[in-house]
Amino acid sequence: MTEVLTTPHAQLVLDGGSLRLRDVVATARPSAPQPPPRIVLSEDAERRMRASVALRDQLLAANVPVYGVTTGFGDSVTRQIAPDRAAALQRNLVLYHLNGVGPDAADEVVRATQLIRANCLARGLSAIRPEVVDLLLAQLAAGIAPLVPERGSLGASGDLVPLCYVAAALLGEGEVRHRGEPRPAAAALADEGLTAAVLEPKEGLALINGTSFTTAFAVLAAWDAQEIAHAADLATAMAGQALLGNGSHFHPALHAAKPHPGQLGSAAVVRELLAGSALSTSYDEILVRHSPLGGRSHQLLGERIQDKYSIRCAPHVVGVLRDTLSWVREWLTVEVNSATDNPLFVPGDEDGGGEVHHGGNFYAGHVGQAMDALKPALASIADLMDRQLALVVDEKFNNGLTPNLIAHSAALDEAGLHHGFKGMQIAASAVTAEALKTASAATVFSRSTEAHNQDKVSMGTIAARDARTIAELTGQVTAIHLIALAQALDLRGIDSVSPAVRRAHALIRRHVPFLTGDRRMDRDITAVAGLIRSGALRRATGVADPLFTDSDDLGNGDPRAALA
Repeated sequence: MTEVLTTPHAQLVLDGGSLRLRDVVATARPSAPQPPPRIVLSEDAERRMRASVALRDQLLAANVPVYGVTTGFGDSVTRQIAPDRAAALQRNLVLYHLNGVGPDAADEVVRATQLIRANCLARGLSAIRPEVVDLLLAQLAAGIAPLVPERGSLGASGDLVPLCYVAAALLGEGEVRHRGEPRPAAAALADEGLTAAVLEPKEGLALINGTSFTTAFAVLAAWDAQEIAHAADLATAMAGQALLGNGSHFHPALHAAKPHPGQLGSAAVVRELLAGSALSTSYDEILVRHSPLGGRSHQLLGERIQDKYSIRCAPHVVGVLRDTLSWVREWLTVEVNSATDNPLFVPGDEDGGGEVHHGGNFYAGHVGQAMDALKPALASIADLMDRQLALVVDEKFNNGLTPNLIAHSAALDEAGLHHGFKGMQIAASAVTAEALKTASAATVFSRSTEAHNQDKVSMGTIAARDARTIAELTGQVTAIHLIALAQALDLRGIDSVSPAVRRAHALIRRHVPFLTGDRRMDRDITAVAGLIRSGALRRATGVADPLFTDSDDLGNGDPRAALA
């Protein structure tokens, strides 16, 4: 099992079966002052790994053709080679896949990849020595992150191209980021007192034949999506108060009549966030203020009894994301604890024997499908935030707030000179459009390649990268909206706002001052997007969220606090 301690010598023990998503995120996003945990292989994992290596050696000695060990790769499987050439084959495998393109993946993605790959190999079915995986973990601990181009993986036959950059760094080849600077891998290894690996038969294939790069993007995107779901509910509670809306839209009886768990959870969070508000009204209160129709045939109501869809139906939108995450997290947990290699070596008992199995566990179909579902659910949140923002900044719909949320002093003393949140709305609309455009499915674009050996591929890596992008874009739109809502609530009178929202407002205000006149706000967006991603904004409200458990929460805005 995974053991986590709180001392400076804290250890995360990999056994190939109990790695948690929060462990991946905490390792991918280290933050001072807490030291990073020491990540090691369990004794059982090492024993299983050595047994699979012994089985590999038995097959080599018997001259049995084994894919990628004594045969060529892919369509070249029909070409068997002599056992004494098997080790050289592994180095060539790594080198001929170093053809990725595009920007380098973020260091957090590479760190997540290193951890996930190590855990997959810890299952002990890949015929790779523990010493090689120990070197991979030593690089991770030393902050040696290979420079890995994002593009080039089909998400089937594993993330061959990107994982080759990870493998090459173990050989002292290529470039890495070390101590914040790009450096030759060999120099970084030497500075850390590490010796480059010399691969044995099958070990190159074990390192690159898997879904770890795809899954790294996916885990980080799903984790960020959780915080975005809560932030969207917070925005709904803030918008409902800023617009003097009807809190009865979130009544438990209403949502119990359509009991999707995510919808129920979203409505419950919004209700708690609204509790104690002097700005939000209710249907009963509207009726009390309503003038009787009397004998008239019609009359114009003084108040709307229903808010617009972007407020009233918000739990139905956010609930889709919440319910999508419930199974996405399950699938990803299975994936990070799977042997995604090929072939797999299943040792026999203490008397020897065993089997080798050729298959396709490297196929990232589940991760790709999960990400293709997460993408539109996330992009829909961006659209929801953009629609709510349009109501709040537009004097035709914002129930008496200033146009574009201009400060009262600017509206009175410098009329026409300031434009408030006009530019922020433009930016939100543009970013939302990009999120929606990116939300189309990637997994349907399978291509046949490699002499029609890889004739059906997952495209899961593209789906996961897209999900990462949409999470980033949606977080930015949500941040813009929250900044505008903080302004709107100040204009309404912050003392009338619900206590939970006041706490969130106070945190935002520690990073973003009230807008008294036109100024640049790009840094404000970055700051609030960071508050969302870290979970700090959610924790500031003090409102429990059914999407999170104590074991899910990374705590105090520091991802590694999860390891405490």
